[in-house]
Amino acid sequence: MGFLDTILKPLYYAVSWVVVQFHAVLGSIFGPNSGWAWGLSIVLLTVCVRAAMIPLFVKQIKSMRTMQALQPKMKVIQERYKNDRQKQSEEMMKLYKEAGTNPAASCLPLLIQSPFFMSLYGVLRNVADKKPSGVITGSLLVSAYSAHIFGAPISATFIGSSSTSVKVVTAIFILTMCFSQFLTTRQLMTKNVDLTVKTPYMQQQKMMMYVLPVIYIFFGINMPIGVLVYMVTSNAWTLGQQLVVIRRNPTPGSIAWKERQARLKAQGKLNADGTEIKTSIASLVKGGTEAPEDVEPEPTPVRVQPKRQSKSQRSSGGGHQQSGGAAKSGGAKTGGGTKTAPARGRATAGGSGGNRGGQGGGQSSKKKS
Repeated sequence: MGFLDTILKPLYYAVSWVVVQFHAVLGSIFGPNSGWAWGLSIVLLTVCVRAAMIPLFVKQIKSMRTMQALQPKMKVIQERYKNDRQKQSEEMMKLYKEAGTNPAASCLPLLIQSPFFMSLYGVLRNVADKKPSGVITGSLLVSAYSAHIFGAPISATFIGSSSTSVKVVTAIFILTMCFSQFLTTRQLMTKNVDLTVKTPYMQQQKMMMYVLPVIYIFFGINMPIGVLVYMVTSNAWTLGQQLVVIRRNPTPGSIAWKERQARLKAQGKLNADGTEIKTSIASLVKGGTEAPEDVEPEPTPVRVQPKRQSKSQRSSGGGHQQSGGAAKSGGAKTGGGTKTAPARGRATAGGSGGNRGGQGGGQSSKKKS
């Protein structure tokens, strides 16, 4: 463990510093040497680590859902290229690229969380040996060493202690850790998997649902109680976080997806084709309830009424109209004519017809005036 201690030494300082800061606050409530102050400090450390990993967890859930949907295509590729491993790998990578997923994405939360878990394990192991670890030195080391939870030291292990009370407390924590892990995997398998599609991935997940708790038992008997507190808190966080994600973003065809469709239908938020009705942020802020986006009505055309004219203006306007009509019929436009007056006779020539029409219009306007 000396080589591992050297590698994780910076994290020893980081983890122990966070625990000590929480202990400074909780120690004023429960007492500086209280096991609850140290135990709850570890709980808050777990919450900080898991809260920082929420984006990765959401990515993990989406990646697992995509991998489940790709299982039928993956099976076809495996059957088609069962004698050519290289071609099979190339086609698999091509399939992952087209789907925009990566199998390693589902392992990211576990990989990132592992160094913190191992660092906390190293810190508590040093506390059990009365060795300084990170910033836990001097009086803090004495306080952490003497801290008890339910009558058992937080640095004690199931195997390393001959006390019955320690074995009972550690056994309860180990069983709680295993049971919470079982519930987490079972929730994922029963609520967020399309049971109509039978794939090898489902069989693997079902096997892990029973195998992981057994593995946790063998690891748990060697873990300090403080690390078991971390594991139980982390599993409880995963269970609750997974419940929220599955409820809001379930796998199509799964039980959770059918339940979500039923909720949306009851709330009137489901289209006829089964898609969700999108809501606008403005409607949520304004009305306080989710509602479909408002569609702006088309503007109504406005009819412009002509201006009223005097008798003399109408008379002069008539002359202009006749003049404009004659000019139009002759093929030349004039700015004064707005309407075309009916022609009394057909013009035989465009130019002469226009001139005669213009003269006739002028004479008629003079007679009227």
